Amino acid sequence: MTALAPEANAALEPVRKALRAAAEEEAAGIRSAARRVADKELEAARTEAARILATAAAEGEAAAAAEAAARSARARRQAHELVLGARTAVRVELRRRVREAAAGLAEDPRYPELMTRLREKCHELLGPDAVVSESPEGGVVAVAGARRLDLTLPVLAELRLDSLPEAGAQWSA
Repeated sequence: MTALAPEANAALEPVRKALRAAAEEEAAGIRSAARRVADKELEAARTEAARILATAAAEGEAAAAAEAAARSARARRQAHELVLGARTAVRVELRRRVREAAAGLAEDPRYPELMTRLREKCHELLGPDAVVSESPEGGVVAVAGARRLDLTLPVLAELRLDSLPEAGAQWSA
């Protein structure tokens, strides 16, 4: 390559400056366009990130609410089972005590009168031919043909216990 004459160099200087200015202007335009594209992409990414975060938070809240509801239901169920278990234990103990107290009635001085009334009730319900026998538990058992009537003290005590209105309310719910 041969060097240009100094006057050619001087003559080309305005062209070089114009080309450089055009190149710098084009580069600035490209940088500006690239910055706008990058800003739009960044804004879109931020918007998408906010949407993902909001969705995740909503799903987390829903999952937490569902878990809390499930735990609450389990706790209510366990509490209900505990209450029912305690009620059953109380009912069993009450029945045991009632049967025990009924068996103790045989020592009461009014027991012979009670036995007379129980025998009369057996004959009233099963007829005069009913065979009435005293039970070792106290009270009587009567038989007339295929029919049997149990008026033992423990059975009568439990029937009385079951007939109390408050007894049914205690064991339900």
